[in-house]
Amino acid sequence: MENSHSASYAAAGVDIEAGYKGVQLMKQHVARTMIPGVVSGIGGFGGLFAPNLSGIKEPVLVSGTDGVGTKIRLAQLLDKHHTIGIDCVAMCVNDVICCGARPLFFLDYIAIGKNEPEKVASIVSGVAQGCVQAGCALIGGETAEHPGIMAPDDYDLAGFTVGIVDRDKIIDSDRIQEGDVLIGLTSSGVHSNGFSLVRKVFDIEHADLNTPMDELEGKSLGEALLAPTKIYVNPVLALIDGGIDLHGASHITGGGFYENVPRMLPKGLEAFFNAAALPRLPIFELIQERGGIPEHDMYNTFNMGVGMVLAVPQEQAEQALSILHDAGEPDADVMGCVQQGDTGVSFGTVSLPV
Repeated sequence: MENSHSASYAAAGVDIEAGYKGVQLMKQHVARTMIPGVVSGIGGFGGLFAPNLSGIKEPVLVSGTDGVGTKIRLAQLLDKHHTIGIDCVAMCVNDVICCGARPLFFLDYIAIGKNEPEKVASIVSGVAQGCVQAGCALIGGETAEHPGIMAPDDYDLAGFTVGIVDRDKIIDSDRIQEGDVLIGLTSSGVHSNGFSLVRKVFDIEHADLNTPMDELEGKSLGEALLAPTKIYVNPVLALIDGGIDLHGASHITGGGFYENVPRMLPKGLEAFFNAAALPRLPIFELIQERGGIPEHDMYNTFNMGVGMVLAVPQEQAEQALSILHDAGEPDADVMGCVQQGDTGVSFGTVSLPV
């Protein structure tokens, strides 16, 4: 690239040399994600991956794409960009794992007002960390400088992943049965959904983001809100590999419980949750109090402390919990059950069947 320079393009606001520097800085982070199957390094016109199909009778590719949303504004205000990439990966891999698919690789797309190589590398370091947590490879991406369209400090981040699953092991709504128990995997906080409401509640542009708060157990508002989304790939794979007949999985993202849980349910069945069994993280109590938000709207917007809901047969519940605890989910617990009904999701305080 030593002869690649355009003074005319630079005068228009696009520094291609900054782009090259950014690629060099991010290579060390990308290298951490290399797994068997990666054929090409970054910098080519396409990312190449050769999946290991041994033991898979009928491979099915499962893809997922998402962005970080307006949580990025918080990263910009705090000038902390090294975790936002974890959110981007999480929003994609947590979706495909709901089908039982093991993520293979990830690609990202960064649109930025002004290409600052160090900032871009910091963003990508988070993407790489998310890929490491999910066990997939970062095999490519794109950084696009948008002068005149975006302010110099603005950027947006999106990406997609591709996973693989054997056709007869796909998790879909056909497996769910009345009497299945619902196990909740705790979240790290707001994750990456509902931030338009969060920003309004706290008037985020003028909020004190750095002072520790008693309501947040000594964390600052910025620290609590910027906490990266948990990645649930390894715990779910541990269940599958451990012989658990996983009937359903729901990633609790935008739309909260009321929108996401019904996506895994067949007609005629609904999810019942014991409200007392659901964790309510301090950040959600603060959001509801400051915003005067009704209970229904909270559960229809946020994960409320539960980032993933898993449906398993009642007789396998104890075994499933043991596997999850060993897989790094010590707070996983039975929080609900599947019952007849057509409300989608209901809450109460009735004792659960286990």
